[in-house]
Amino acid sequence: MANVLDLRRRIRSVKNTRQITKAMKMVSAAKLRRAQDRAMKARPYALMLSNVLESLVRRTDFFNEQSGEILHPLLVEREEKNVLVIVVAGDKGFAGGFNANIGKAAQRFIDERRGMGQTIDLEPVGKKAIALYKKKYPAANYEKTEQHYDNELSTHYETVRHRGQPIEVAVEHAGLLLRVNFDEVSEMARGIVERYERAEIDSLYIVYNEFKSVISQRLVVEKLLPIRKLGSHEITAAEEMSEEQKEAAARAASSAGVAVFEPEDAVAEAEAKKFGTADVDYIFDQPPEQLFRDLMPRYVTTQIFHALLESVAAEHAARMTATDAATKNAGDLIDSLSLTMNRVRQAAITKEIIEIVSGAAAL
Repeated sequence: MANVLDLRRRIRSVKNTRQITKAMKMVSAAKLRRAQDRAMKARPYALMLSNVLESLVRRTDFFNEQSGEILHPLLVEREEKNVLVIVVAGDKGFAGGFNANIGKAAQRFIDERRGMGQTIDLEPVGKKAIALYKKKYPAANYEKTEQHYDNELSTHYETVRHRGQPIEVAVEHAGLLLRVNFDEVSEMARGIVERYERAEIDSLYIVYNEFKSVISQRLVVEKLLPIRKLGSHEITAAEEMSEEQKEAAARAASSAGVAVFEPEDAVAEAEAKKFGTADVDYIFDQPPEQLFRDLMPRYVTTQIFHALLESVAAEHAARMTATDAATKNAGDLIDSLSLTMNRVRQAAITKEIIEIVSGAAAL
C-alpha cells in the first residue's frame, strides 16, 4: 500500500488536472456559444437563397423550351459510379467519441458503397479526418500535361487524374475549420461543382455532426448532389444521441451557463422564411438559365458552409461534455484518494500508539 507522502503527491497531481479540465470546459463553453451564434446567423441567408430558387422553380421549368436540356448540370442525375465523400471531423482531440464516431459512420458508408462496386473519392476536412485517411488510403495522383492549340501561341497545362485505387483521397482541407471562411468554402465547393459538371463524379455526400442544440444533435450522412429538392436535406443515414449522452450534455451545459434547448427563431430568420414565398408573379431580369447558373453553385456552397459551422459547434459541445466528465471523475478520484490517505494515516497513528502502550507495559 502507498504511504501518506505518495498519496498526497497523487492528490496534488489530480487537483492540478482537475483545474486544467475545468478551464478547458469553460473555454469550450465560450467557443460553443460563439459557434452556435454564428450558425444561427447564417441560417437567414440560406433560407432566402433556397426560397428564391424554389420560387424560380415554381414559375419555370427545369428544361429549356428550345433545346430540351436541363437548365443546370447540378440537376442532372446519373448512375452512381464515382462518389465523392466529404468527411468533416475535428482539428483537436479531447472531445470524447466525436472524431471516432464520425470515422466509424464514414467507414460504414464507404464499405456499403464499395460493396455496390462504386469508386470513392474522399475529401477529409479537419486534422483528425486527414490523419485517419492519410495512412489508410492513397492520395490521388495528378499530372500536369501540356496542351498545344493551333490557333494559340501559348502552352496550356491541364491537370489529369490517374486513378490507381478504388478509394483515394482527392483533396485534404487542413485549416478550413480554424476559422470557417465563406470564401475558402466557396473555393472548395467550386472545385467540387466543376468535377460534377465534367461528370468526373456522379454524386456528393457529406458526413458530419448536425447540431441544433446541446441535446439535439445527430451524426448524419447527407446527399448534396445531384440536387433533387431545394430547401430540403436528403439524409441517407443518421445516428441519434443516446439518453445517457443527452443527460451528460445537459448537465455540462447547465453548469457552464450554456442554453440546453434550441434557441427560438430570431426576427431575421422569421422574415427570411417568408421571403419569396408570396403567391405572386415575380419578374426576374435575367433568364432562368442564367439565374440557375449563378445561384445553384452558391446553393451548394451554402449547404457545405452551414454543415461546417454546425460541425464546429458540435465539436465544442462534445469537448465541453468530455471535460465536464473528466472534472467530475477527478473530483471522485480525489475523494477516494483522500479517504485512502486518511485510513493509512490513521493506521500508522494506531500502530504507533500500540507500540508506545506495549513498551510502557513491558517496563
